[in-house]
Amino acid sequence: MNLARLFTDTAADRPDAVALRLDEQTISYRQLAEASERVAGLLGAHGVRPGDRVAIMLPNVPEFAFVYYGVLRAGGVVVPMNPLLKAREVAYYLSDSGARMVFASPAAAPEVAAALQSAPGATLVVVEPDSFAELLAVQERRPAVVGRVAGDTAVILYTSGTTGHPKGAELTHGNLTANVEVSQSDLVQLSADDVVFGGLPLFHSFGQTVTLNTAMAAGATLVLLPRFDAATAAGLLATHGATVFAGVPTMYAALLGLPTAPKLPALRVCVSGGAALPVEVLNRFEERFGSEVLEGYGLSETSPVASFNRSGGLRKPGSIGFPVTGVEMQVLDADGAPLAVDEVGEIAIRGHNVMKGYWNKPDATAAVLDDQGWFRTGDVGRVDSDGFFFIVDRKKDLIIRGGFNIYPREIEEVLYEHPDVAEAAVVGIPHPQYGEEVGAAVALRPGAMVTEAELRAFVKGQVAAYKYPRHVWIVDALPMGPTGKILKREIVPPVTYEVEA
Repeated sequence: MNLARLFTDTAADRPDAVALRLDEQTISYRQLAEASERVAGLLGAHGVRPGDRVAIMLPNVPEFAFVYYGVLRAGGVVVPMNPLLKAREVAYYLSDSGARMVFASPAAAPEVAAALQSAPGATLVVVEPDSFAELLAVQERRPAVVGRVAGDTAVILYTSGTTGHPKGAELTHGNLTANVEVSQSDLVQLSADDVVFGGLPLFHSFGQTVTLNTAMAAGATLVLLPRFDAATAAGLLATHGATVFAGVPTMYAALLGLPTAPKLPALRVCVSGGAALPVEVLNRFEERFGSEVLEGYGLSETSPVASFNRSGGLRKPGSIGFPVTGVEMQVLDADGAPLAVDEVGEIAIRGHNVMKGYWNKPDATAAVLDDQGWFRTGDVGRVDSDGFFFIVDRKKDLIIRGGFNIYPREIEEVLYEHPDVAEAAVVGIPHPQYGEEVGAAVALRPGAMVTEAELRAFVKGQVAAYKYPRHVWIVDALPMGPTGKILKREIVPPVTYEVEA
Protein backbone atom coordinates (compact mmCIF):
# COMPACT_ATOMS: atom_id res chain seq x y z
CA MET A 1 0.00 0.00 0.00
CA ASN A 2 0.95 3.66 -0.17
CA LEU A 3 -0.94 6.75 1.02
CA ALA A 4 -0.23 8.32 -2.39
CA ARG A 5 -2.55 5.78 -4.05
CA LEU A 6 -5.57 7.65 -2.67
CA PHE A 7 -4.55 10.44 -5.04
CA THR A 8 -3.04 8.50 -7.95
CA ASP A 9 -6.13 6.30 -8.33
CA THR A 10 -8.27 9.44 -8.60
CA ALA A 11 -5.88 11.00 -11.11
CA ALA A 12 -6.18 7.89 -13.30
CA ASP A 13 -9.99 8.06 -13.18
CA ARG A 14 -10.51 11.85 -13.47
CA PRO A 15 -7.37 13.30 -15.09
CA ASP A 16 -9.00 16.46 -16.44
CA ALA A 17 -10.93 17.45 -13.32
CA VAL A 18 -9.69 20.42 -11.28
CA ALA A 19 -7.73 19.21 -8.25
CA LEU A 20 -6.34 22.49 -6.90
CA ARG A 21 -7.23 26.14 -7.25
CA LEU A 22 -5.15 29.11 -6.09
CA ASP A 23 -6.43 32.54 -7.11
CA GLU A 24 -6.81 32.29 -10.89
CA GLN A 25 -4.55 29.24 -11.21
CA THR A 26 -6.09 25.79 -11.65
CA ILE A 27 -4.26 22.48 -11.50
CA SER A 28 -5.88 19.37 -12.95
CA TYR A 29 -5.40 15.91 -11.51
CA ARG A 30 -3.32 15.07 -14.57
CA GLN A 31 -1.01 18.05 -13.97
CA LEU A 32 -0.68 17.23 -10.28
CA ALA A 33 0.13 13.60 -11.08
CA GLU A 34 2.80 14.58 -13.61
CA ALA A 35 4.35 17.11 -11.23
CA SER A 36 4.53 14.51 -8.45
CA GLU A 37 6.13 12.04 -10.87
CA ARG A 38 8.82 14.59 -11.71
CA VAL A 39 9.38 15.35 -8.02
CA ALA A 40 9.94 11.63 -7.52
CA GLY A 41 12.47 11.79 -10.35
CA LEU A 42 14.22 14.73 -8.72
CA LEU A 43 14.40 12.86 -5.41
CA GLY A 44 15.88 9.84 -7.14
CA ALA A 45 18.49 12.02 -8.84
CA HIS A 46 19.55 13.23 -5.38
CA GLY A 47 19.86 9.71 -4.01
CA VAL A 48 16.68 9.70 -1.93
CA ARG A 49 15.54 6.13 -1.28
CA PRO A 50 12.42 4.60 0.28
CA GLY A 51 12.31 5.41 3.97
CA ASP A 52 14.43 8.57 3.63
CA ARG A 53 12.98 11.72 5.15
CA VAL A 54 12.21 14.81 3.04
CA ALA A 55 11.10 18.11 4.60
CA ILE A 56 8.48 20.47 3.13
CA MET A 57 8.47 24.07 4.31
CA LEU A 58 5.77 25.63 2.13
CA PRO A 59 2.49 27.49 2.64
CA ASN A 60 -0.78 26.34 1.05
CA VAL A 61 0.29 26.47 -2.60
CA PRO A 62 0.00 23.83 -5.35
CA GLU A 63 3.70 23.02 -5.02
CA PHE A 64 3.04 21.64 -1.52
CA ALA A 65 0.90 18.90 -3.08
CA PHE A 66 3.44 18.34 -5.89
CA VAL A 67 6.18 17.62 -3.36
CA TYR A 68 3.99 15.83 -0.80
CA TYR A 69 2.74 13.23 -3.28
CA GLY A 70 6.11 13.07 -5.02
CA VAL A 71 7.83 12.09 -1.77
CA LEU A 72 5.18 9.49 -0.97
CA ARG A 73 5.25 8.18 -4.53
CA ALA A 74 9.01 7.62 -4.16
CA GLY A 75 8.49 5.77 -0.87
CA GLY A 76 9.94 8.61 1.19
CA VAL A 77 8.76 10.04 4.51
CA VAL A 78 7.28 13.55 4.50
CA VAL A 79 8.40 15.93 7.26
CA PRO A 80 6.05 18.94 7.06
CA MET A 81 7.37 22.15 8.64
CA ASN A 82 5.85 25.53 9.37
CA PRO A 83 7.33 27.98 6.81
CA LEU A 84 7.58 30.62 9.55
CA LEU A 85 10.15 28.65 11.58
CA LYS A 86 13.45 30.36 12.31
CA ALA A 87 16.93 28.95 11.67
CA ARG A 88 17.42 27.50 15.14
CA GLU A 89 14.10 25.66 14.97
CA VAL A 90 14.73 24.50 11.42
CA ALA A 91 18.12 23.11 12.43
CA TYR A 92 16.47 21.00 15.13
CA TYR A 93 13.78 19.60 12.82
CA LEU A 94 16.28 18.72 10.10
CA SER A 95 18.87 17.18 12.40
CA ASP A 96 16.32 15.26 14.47
CA SER A 97 14.55 13.81 11.42
CA GLY A 98 17.72 13.29 9.40
CA ALA A 99 16.03 14.83 6.35
CA ARG A 100 17.91 14.34 3.09
CA MET A 101 16.25 17.25 1.28
CA VAL A 102 14.13 20.26 2.20
CA PHE A 103 11.77 22.06 -0.16
CA ALA A 104 11.27 25.64 1.06
CA SER A 105 9.48 28.76 -0.10
CA PRO A 106 11.63 31.76 -1.11
CA ALA A 107 10.62 33.51 2.14
CA ALA A 108 11.73 30.53 4.25
CA ALA A 109 14.89 29.73 2.27
CA PRO A 110 17.24 32.13 4.16
CA GLU A 111 16.31 30.51 7.49
CA VAL A 112 16.90 27.05 6.02
CA ALA A 113 20.24 28.11 4.57
CA ALA A 114 21.27 29.47 7.97
CA ALA A 115 20.12 26.27 9.67
CA LEU A 116 22.21 24.15 7.31
CA GLN A 117 25.33 25.93 8.52
CA SER A 118 24.88 24.31 11.93
CA ALA A 119 23.01 21.18 10.83
CA PRO A 120 24.37 20.19 7.41
CA GLY A 121 23.21 17.11 5.59
CA ALA A 122 20.09 18.20 3.70
CA THR A 123 19.90 19.62 0.18
CA LEU A 124 17.87 22.83 -0.07
CA VAL A 125 15.48 23.26 -3.00
CA VAL A 126 13.92 26.72 -3.21
CA VAL A 127 10.36 26.48 -4.51
CA GLU A 128 9.71 29.62 -6.53
CA PRO A 129 6.84 28.75 -8.91
CA ASP A 130 8.44 29.61 -12.25
CA SER A 131 11.95 28.33 -11.55
CA PHE A 132 10.57 25.22 -9.81
CA ALA A 133 8.44 24.46 -12.87
CA GLU A 134 11.57 24.73 -15.02
CA LEU A 135 13.46 22.42 -12.65
CA LEU A 136 10.72 19.79 -12.75
CA ALA A 137 10.41 19.98 -16.53
CA VAL A 138 13.87 18.47 -16.99
CA GLN A 139 13.40 15.68 -14.45
CA GLU A 140 12.67 12.09 -15.36
CA ARG A 141 9.06 11.11 -14.73
CA ARG A 142 8.68 8.22 -12.30
CA PRO A 143 5.04 7.11 -12.54
CA ALA A 144 5.45 4.00 -10.38
CA VAL A 145 4.25 4.23 -6.79
CA VAL A 146 6.72 2.52 -4.47
CA GLY A 147 5.01 -0.19 -2.47
CA ARG A 148 5.00 0.21 1.30
CA VAL A 149 3.38 -1.81 4.07
CA ALA A 150 0.77 -0.45 6.46
CA GLY A 151 3.27 -0.07 9.31
CA ASP A 152 5.81 1.94 7.30
CA THR A 153 6.08 5.59 8.28
CA ALA A 154 4.57 8.02 5.76
CA VAL A 155 4.71 11.34 7.63
CA ILE A 156 6.56 12.61 10.70
CA LEU A 157 4.55 15.42 12.29
CA TYR A 158 6.32 17.44 14.94
CA THR A 159 4.12 18.34 17.88
CA SER A 160 4.49 21.78 19.42
CA GLY A 161 5.08 20.62 22.98
CA THR A 162 4.88 23.21 25.74
CA THR A 163 8.25 22.23 27.17
CA GLY A 164 11.46 20.99 25.64
CA HIS A 165 11.91 20.20 21.97
CA PRO A 166 9.01 19.13 19.73
CA LYS A 167 8.55 15.40 19.23
CA GLY A 168 8.02 13.80 15.82
CA ALA A 169 4.86 11.68 15.71
CA GLU A 170 5.37 8.84 13.23
CA LEU A 171 2.17 8.38 11.23
CA THR A 172 2.10 5.32 9.01
CA HIS A 173 0.58 4.68 5.60
CA GLY A 174 -2.01 2.57 7.42
CA ASN A 175 -2.77 5.30 9.97
CA LEU A 176 -3.31 8.02 7.40
CA THR A 177 -5.10 5.96 4.77
CA ALA A 178 -7.62 4.70 7.33
CA ASN A 179 -8.09 8.20 8.74
CA VAL A 180 -8.86 9.59 5.31
CA GLU A 181 -11.35 6.80 4.71
CA VAL A 182 -13.23 7.34 7.98
CA SER A 183 -13.15 11.12 7.51
CA GLN A 184 -14.88 10.52 4.21
CA SER A 185 -17.39 7.90 5.35
CA ASP A 186 -18.21 9.21 8.83
CA LEU A 187 -17.78 12.93 8.43
CA VAL A 188 -17.64 14.90 5.18
CA GLN A 189 -18.93 12.32 2.68
CA LEU A 190 -17.27 14.03 -0.24
CA SER A 191 -18.07 13.46 -3.89
CA ALA A 192 -16.30 14.61 -7.03
CA ASP A 193 -18.70 17.56 -7.18
CA ASP A 194 -17.55 19.04 -3.88
CA VAL A 195 -15.42 22.15 -3.46
CA VAL A 196 -13.37 22.10 -0.25
CA PHE A 197 -11.96 25.21 1.43
CA GLY A 198 -8.23 24.75 1.94
CA GLY A 199 -7.32 27.38 4.51
CA LEU A 200 -6.03 25.04 7.20
CA PRO A 201 -2.22 24.80 7.05
CA LEU A 202 -1.22 21.76 5.03
CA PHE A 203 1.85 21.28 7.21
CA HIS A 204 -0.58 20.36 10.02
CA SER A 205 -2.37 17.02 10.34
CA PHE A 206 -5.89 18.53 10.28
CA GLY A 207 -5.27 20.26 6.95
CA GLN A 208 -3.49 17.27 5.43
CA THR A 209 -6.11 14.65 6.29
CA VAL A 210 -9.44 16.46 6.26
CA THR A 211 -8.79 18.83 3.35
CA LEU A 212 -5.90 17.71 1.09
CA ASN A 213 -5.96 13.92 1.26
CA THR A 214 -9.71 13.55 1.65
CA ALA A 215 -10.40 15.92 -1.24
CA MET A 216 -7.88 14.20 -3.50
CA ALA A 217 -9.24 10.75 -2.65
CA ALA A 218 -12.77 11.87 -3.57
CA GLY A 219 -11.82 13.71 -6.76
CA ALA A 220 -13.05 17.02 -5.33
CA THR A 221 -11.52 20.48 -5.83
CA LEU A 222 -9.41 22.06 -3.06
CA VAL A 223 -9.42 25.87 -3.00
CA LEU A 224 -6.15 26.97 -1.43
CA LEU A 225 -5.60 29.98 0.80
CA PRO A 226 -1.94 30.43 1.82
CA ARG A 227 -2.67 32.68 4.79
CA PHE A 228 -6.05 32.86 6.49
CA ASP A 229 -7.86 36.17 6.35
CA ALA A 230 -11.57 36.23 7.14
CA ALA A 231 -12.64 38.59 4.37
CA THR A 232 -10.58 36.74 1.75
CA ALA A 233 -11.86 33.39 2.99
CA ALA A 234 -15.49 34.53 2.81
CA GLY A 235 -14.91 35.77 -0.73
CA LEU A 236 -13.39 32.45 -1.81
CA LEU A 237 -16.21 30.46 -0.22
CA ALA A 238 -18.76 32.50 -2.14
CA THR A 239 -16.93 32.87 -5.47
CA HIS A 240 -16.10 29.18 -5.86
CA GLY A 241 -19.29 27.81 -4.33
CA ALA A 242 -17.47 25.96 -1.58
CA THR A 243 -19.47 23.08 -0.15
CA VAL A 244 -17.16 22.11 2.73
CA PHE A 245 -15.44 24.41 5.21
CA ALA A 246 -12.90 22.99 7.65
CA GLY A 247 -11.45 25.33 10.24
CA VAL A 248 -10.31 25.92 13.78
CA PRO A 249 -12.45 27.92 16.26
CA THR A 250 -10.59 31.19 15.68
CA MET A 251 -11.49 30.99 11.97
CA TYR A 252 -15.17 30.67 12.84
CA ALA A 253 -14.90 33.60 15.25
CA ALA A 254 -13.11 35.70 12.61
CA LEU A 255 -15.80 35.05 10.00
CA LEU A 256 -18.44 36.03 12.56
CA GLY A 257 -16.49 39.23 13.18
CA LEU A 258 -16.95 40.43 9.59
CA PRO A 259 -19.39 43.37 9.51
CA THR A 260 -20.74 42.08 6.20
CA ALA A 261 -20.33 38.67 4.62
CA PRO A 262 -21.70 37.05 1.46
CA LYS A 263 -24.41 34.43 1.47
CA LEU A 264 -23.03 30.90 1.20
CA PRO A 265 -25.90 28.82 -0.18
CA ALA A 266 -23.63 26.03 -1.47
CA LEU A 267 -22.06 25.38 1.94
CA ARG A 268 -23.39 22.05 3.20
CA VAL A 269 -21.08 21.05 6.04
CA CYS A 270 -18.56 22.78 8.31
CA VAL A 271 -16.00 20.93 10.38
CA SER A 272 -14.27 22.34 13.46
CA GLY A 273 -11.28 20.90 15.27
CA GLY A 274 -7.88 21.78 16.67
CA ALA A 275 -9.30 23.33 19.85
CA ALA A 276 -12.60 23.59 21.71
CA LEU A 277 -15.29 25.47 19.77
CA PRO A 278 -17.30 27.69 22.12
CA VAL A 279 -20.97 26.75 21.91
CA GLU A 280 -21.96 30.38 21.45
CA VAL A 281 -19.67 30.69 18.42
CA LEU A 282 -21.18 27.51 16.94
CA ASN A 283 -24.71 28.79 17.43
CA ARG A 284 -23.98 32.22 15.97
CA PHE A 285 -22.20 30.76 12.95
CA GLU A 286 -25.03 28.37 12.12
CA GLU A 287 -27.58 31.16 12.49
CA ARG A 288 -25.63 33.57 10.27
CA PHE A 289 -24.43 31.22 7.53
CA GLY A 290 -27.09 28.50 7.65
CA SER A 291 -24.71 25.56 7.62
CA GLU A 292 -24.40 22.81 10.20
CA VAL A 293 -21.12 22.83 12.16
CA LEU A 294 -19.73 19.48 13.25
CA GLU A 295 -17.20 19.68 16.07
CA GLY A 296 -14.65 16.95 16.53
CA TYR A 297 -11.42 16.03 18.18
CA GLY A 298 -8.01 14.64 17.43
CA LEU A 299 -4.30 15.17 17.82
CA SER A 300 -1.23 14.94 15.62
CA GLU A 301 -0.63 11.57 17.26
CA THR A 302 -4.04 10.30 16.05
CA SER A 303 -3.68 11.17 12.36
CA PRO A 304 -5.63 13.37 13.57
CA VAL A 305 -9.33 12.44 13.55
CA ALA A 306 -10.47 10.47 16.62
CA SER A 307 -14.08 11.52 17.27
CA PHE A 308 -16.70 13.74 15.69
CA ASN A 309 -20.29 14.76 15.82
CA ARG A 310 -22.21 13.51 12.79
CA SER A 311 -24.68 15.21 10.51
CA GLY A 312 -28.38 14.49 10.62
CA GLY A 313 -29.00 14.88 14.34
CA LEU A 314 -26.19 12.73 15.69
CA ARG A 315 -24.56 15.63 17.50
CA LYS A 316 -24.55 17.61 20.72
CA PRO A 317 -23.28 21.20 20.73
CA GLY A 318 -20.30 21.48 23.05
CA SER A 319 -19.43 17.82 22.54
CA ILE A 320 -16.64 16.33 20.43
CA GLY A 321 -19.04 13.59 19.39
CA PHE A 322 -18.24 9.90 19.49
CA PRO A 323 -15.35 7.88 18.07
CA VAL A 324 -15.03 7.39 14.33
CA THR A 325 -15.30 3.88 12.90
CA GLY A 326 -12.54 1.58 14.11
CA VAL A 327 -11.49 3.83 16.99
CA GLU A 328 -12.12 3.40 20.73
CA MET A 329 -12.05 6.07 23.42
CA GLN A 330 -12.34 5.92 27.20
CA VAL A 331 -11.91 8.16 30.23
CA LEU A 332 -9.29 7.06 32.76
CA ASP A 333 -8.39 8.00 36.32
CA ALA A 334 -4.84 8.81 37.46
CA ASP A 335 -4.06 5.10 37.82
CA GLY A 336 -5.31 4.24 34.34
CA ALA A 337 -8.59 2.65 35.45
CA PRO A 338 -11.74 3.41 33.38
CA LEU A 339 -14.17 5.86 34.94
CA ALA A 340 -17.96 5.77 35.00
CA VAL A 341 -20.32 7.89 32.93
CA ASP A 342 -19.90 11.66 33.52
CA GLU A 343 -16.82 11.21 35.72
CA VAL A 344 -13.93 13.48 34.71
CA GLY A 345 -10.54 12.02 33.81
CA GLU A 346 -7.95 11.72 31.05
CA ILE A 347 -9.10 10.71 27.58
CA ALA A 348 -7.35 7.70 26.02
CA ILE A 349 -7.61 6.55 22.40
CA ARG A 350 -6.96 3.25 20.66
CA GLY A 351 -7.36 2.34 17.00
CA HIS A 352 -6.00 2.44 13.47
CA ASN A 353 -5.34 6.17 13.82
CA VAL A 354 -2.82 6.03 16.69
CA MET A 355 0.76 6.80 15.74
CA LYS A 356 3.55 4.24 15.62
CA GLY A 357 5.42 6.32 18.22
CA TYR A 358 7.64 9.37 18.56
CA TRP A 359 10.58 9.37 16.17
CA ASN A 360 13.72 8.11 17.95
CA LYS A 361 12.16 8.76 21.39
CA PRO A 362 11.22 5.40 22.96
CA ASP A 363 10.93 6.83 26.48
CA ALA A 364 8.55 9.59 25.37
CA THR A 365 6.54 7.01 23.44
CA ALA A 366 6.29 4.67 26.43
CA ALA A 367 5.05 7.55 28.60
CA VAL A 368 1.89 7.99 26.47
CA LEU A 369 1.36 4.68 24.63
CA ASP A 370 0.83 1.44 26.55
CA ASP A 371 1.29 -2.14 25.39
CA GLN A 372 -2.44 -2.47 24.76
CA GLY A 373 -2.33 0.34 22.22
CA TRP A 374 -4.01 3.01 24.38
CA PHE A 375 -2.71 6.52 23.80
CA ARG A 376 -2.97 8.90 26.77
CA THR A 377 -3.91 12.28 25.30
CA GLY A 378 -3.30 14.63 28.23
CA ASP A 379 -6.81 16.01 27.67
CA VAL A 380 -9.34 15.99 30.49
CA GLY A 381 -12.88 14.97 29.60
CA ARG A 382 -15.95 12.89 30.28
CA VAL A 383 -18.39 10.69 28.38
CA ASP A 384 -22.16 10.86 28.83
CA SER A 385 -24.72 8.06 28.86
CA ASP A 386 -25.23 8.38 25.08
CA GLY A 387 -21.55 7.83 24.37
CA PHE A 388 -20.79 11.46 23.50
CA PHE A 389 -17.45 12.74 24.73
CA PHE A 390 -16.83 16.21 26.13
CA ILE A 391 -13.46 17.92 26.56
CA VAL A 392 -13.26 19.63 29.91
CA ASP A 393 -9.75 21.00 29.39
CA ARG A 394 -6.11 20.21 28.81
CA LYS A 395 -4.60 18.56 31.87
CA LYS A 396 -1.83 21.13 31.90
CA ASP A 397 -4.32 24.05 31.70
CA LEU A 398 -6.13 23.05 34.89
CA ILE A 399 -6.17 25.84 37.50
CA ILE A 400 -6.12 24.83 41.15
CA ARG A 401 -7.31 27.71 43.34
CA GLY A 402 -7.28 27.05 47.05
CA GLY A 403 -7.67 23.31 46.46
CA PHE A 404 -10.55 23.71 44.01
CA ASN A 405 -10.15 22.54 40.41
CA ILE A 406 -11.16 25.13 37.83
CA TYR A 407 -11.34 24.23 34.15
CA PRO A 408 -10.59 27.29 31.98
CA ARG A 409 -12.86 26.16 29.16
CA GLU A 410 -15.95 26.46 31.38
CA ILE A 411 -15.12 30.09 32.15
CA GLU A 412 -14.25 30.82 28.52
CA GLU A 413 -17.65 29.51 27.41
CA VAL A 414 -19.31 32.08 29.69
CA LEU A 415 -17.12 34.91 28.38
CA TYR A 416 -17.99 34.02 24.78
CA GLU A 417 -21.66 34.46 25.64
CA HIS A 418 -21.04 38.18 26.15
CA PRO A 419 -21.95 39.97 22.89
CA ASP A 420 -18.83 42.18 22.98
CA VAL A 421 -16.30 39.35 23.31
CA ALA A 422 -14.49 38.14 20.19
CA GLU A 423 -11.87 35.89 21.82
CA ALA A 424 -11.07 34.86 25.39
CA ALA A 425 -8.45 32.81 27.16
CA VAL A 426 -8.48 31.92 30.85
CA VAL A 427 -5.17 31.18 32.55
CA GLY A 428 -3.83 30.57 36.04
CA ILE A 429 -1.83 33.31 37.77
CA PRO A 430 0.44 32.51 40.75
CA HIS A 431 -1.08 33.61 44.06
CA PRO A 432 0.63 33.55 47.49
CA GLN A 433 -2.48 32.42 49.39
CA TYR A 434 -4.50 30.32 46.95
CA GLY A 435 -1.67 28.88 44.86
CA GLU A 436 -3.30 30.13 41.68
CA GLU A 437 -5.81 32.80 40.81
CA VAL A 438 -8.05 32.91 37.74
CA GLY A 439 -7.16 35.44 35.04
CA ALA A 440 -8.80 36.20 31.71
CA ALA A 441 -7.33 37.87 28.62
CA VAL A 442 -10.09 39.13 26.34
CA ALA A 443 -10.13 40.56 22.81
CA LEU A 444 -13.25 42.57 21.99
CA ARG A 445 -15.37 42.89 18.87
CA PRO A 446 -14.88 46.08 16.81
CA GLY A 447 -16.60 49.04 18.44
CA ALA A 448 -17.21 47.27 21.77
CA MET A 449 -17.15 49.46 24.88
CA VAL A 450 -17.46 46.91 27.70
CA THR A 451 -15.06 47.36 30.61
CA GLU A 452 -12.95 44.79 32.41
CA ALA A 453 -15.05 45.22 35.56
CA GLU A 454 -18.25 44.58 33.59
CA LEU A 455 -16.81 41.40 32.11
CA ARG A 456 -15.77 40.17 35.52
CA ALA A 457 -19.24 40.84 36.89
CA PHE A 458 -20.82 39.10 33.90
CA VAL A 459 -18.96 35.87 34.66
CA LYS A 460 -19.38 36.22 38.43
CA GLY A 461 -23.13 36.10 38.05
CA GLN A 462 -23.04 32.74 36.28
CA VAL A 463 -20.44 30.56 38.04
CA ALA A 464 -19.53 29.53 41.56
CA ALA A 465 -17.75 32.17 43.62
CA TYR A 466 -14.36 30.44 43.52
CA LYS A 467 -14.36 30.17 39.70
CA TYR A 468 -14.82 33.64 38.25
CA PRO A 469 -11.73 35.58 37.06
CA ARG A 470 -10.56 38.09 39.64
CA HIS A 471 -8.17 39.48 37.04
CA VAL A 472 -9.44 40.54 33.62
CA TRP A 473 -7.47 42.46 31.02
CA ILE A 474 -8.40 43.50 27.49
CA VAL A 475 -5.92 42.91 24.64
CA ASP A 476 -5.88 43.82 20.96
CA ALA A 477 -5.42 40.16 20.00
CA LEU A 478 -4.52 36.86 21.60
CA PRO A 479 -1.31 35.03 20.61
CA MET A 480 -1.96 32.23 18.14
CA GLY A 481 -0.04 29.33 16.68
CA PRO A 482 0.23 28.50 12.99
CA THR A 483 -3.11 26.66 12.93
CA GLY A 484 -4.98 29.49 14.67
CA LYS A 485 -4.99 27.84 18.08
CA ILE A 486 -4.71 30.28 20.99
CA LEU A 487 -1.33 29.82 22.69
CA LYS A 488 -2.00 30.12 26.39
CA ARG A 489 1.65 29.63 27.28
CA GLU A 490 2.42 32.95 25.58
CA ILE A 491 -0.22 34.92 27.48
CA VAL A 492 1.48 37.13 30.05
CA PRO A 493 -0.68 39.22 32.39
CA PRO A 494 0.18 42.92 32.27
CA VAL A 495 2.11 44.39 35.16
CA THR A 496 -1.03 46.22 36.22
CA TYR A 497 -4.58 45.21 35.48
CA GLU A 498 -7.96 45.87 36.95
CA VAL A 499 -8.83 43.61 39.88
CA GLU A 500 -11.93 43.14 41.93
CA ALA A 501 -12.49 45.90 44.45
